[in-house]
Amino acid sequence: MVFESAGSGEIFLLARALFGLVLAFTGLNHLLDPEGMIGYSKAKGVPAAEFLVPATGIQLIAGGVAIAIGAFPVVAAGAIAVFLLVATPTMHDFWAVPEEQRQSEMTSFLKNATLLGGALAFLALGSVEWPYAVGIGLF
Repeated sequence: MVFESAGSGEIFLLARALFGLVLAFTGLNHLLDPEGMIGYSKAKGVPAAEFLVPATGIQLIAGGVAIAIGAFPVVAAGAIAVFLLVATPTMHDFWAVPEEQRQSEMTSFLKNATLLGGALAFLALGSVEWPYAVGIGLF
């Protein structure tokens, strides 16, 4: 099976906690600084930013916490992956910003791409039993 080697379950739990709780914290920032996040989103051309900023904040919190505790892993990882797939090129379009912003936006783009890879890995493992998980899910 997937988590049979010594320590693999504990390492996977640590990976889930780091990944999920960092994303949940990011989502919390959407809710704690709505004016700043909405303003930035509007500047990037996001439609209905007043709705989407808090909605994606809740999406990140729910998905991140669910991955961390091992609940609804397919839904949680899928929600995070969809968010990152849409938000990364929209919010961090390094190719379309002035030169002085390019490096910062490229770094954020690449960080989000890495997080997308992690979300896809959790999605791929969503149908197997996760160690130290609450163990509820749809699939």
